[in-house]
Amino acid sequence: MVLPPSVSQQLNGYELSTYGRPYQKRIWCIRYVVCTVPERGGPVDGKTEQSAATNRPLRRDAELNRRRIIDAGREVFAVRGLQATLNDVAHHAGLGVGTVYRRFPDKQALAEAVFVDELDDLAAMARRALDDRDAFAALAGFLRNALARAADNRGLRELMRLGEFGEGGIARARLGITAHCARLMERARAQGTLRDDVTEADLAPIVAMVDAVMALPEERSSAQWHRYLEIVLDGLRARPPRAS
Repeated sequence: MVLPPSVSQQLNGYELSTYGRPYQKRIWCIRYVVCTVPERGGPVDGKTEQSAATNRPLRRDAELNRRRIIDAGREVFAVRGLQATLNDVAHHAGLGVGTVYRRFPDKQALAEAVFVDELDDLAAMARRALDDRDAFAALAGFLRNALARAADNRGLRELMRLGEFGEGGIARARLGITAHCARLMERARAQGTLRDDVTEADLAPIVAMVDAVMALPEERSSAQWHRYLEIVLDGLRARPPRAS
């Protein structure tokens, strides 16, 4: 193998300073220097290497493992919520913990892969609700549909009501949902159908209240959360002043 002059100079410098067992020392130096030689076009830093690794197409077995991890994460988060760990996901997927961490360095990265499309769909649902002339009916319909979609997914409900993961696609989708609902509420107040003291800040507590009912034993929660949501929605309606 022919090395560039700069590499040869570095090797010569190492060779002159060797002692003890020079043959092994020279081999170690060659490995070190060759690994740190900049590629053509300039130095490669850690971020560039990481970006290249991310964009590089996965081998078939690596892609299969990635899909197994995402599917396992979807199932684990749905049952246990966001308190589940990557170790839990690895065990459920039947893979080593190291395999999971190589694809997803932390729980937020896996949650992005699992939930961002779901939350984007909810944001699109809230945006479509703006087309309804009756703003209160549109808001109520969105809450019914969104909560029905999350009824069997604890992790999704937690993302809807908690400020977890303050950046990335999840945060962007949550901001979109909140913004669309804020516009619906503003229009409903202007139409006189929503109480004046109700704002978008009340959405997370409303979801949390319904979530508490969904967390009841299965034979009770599936039948009751609809009922309690309707009670909450009825409480949000504006009432004409009573005649004195």
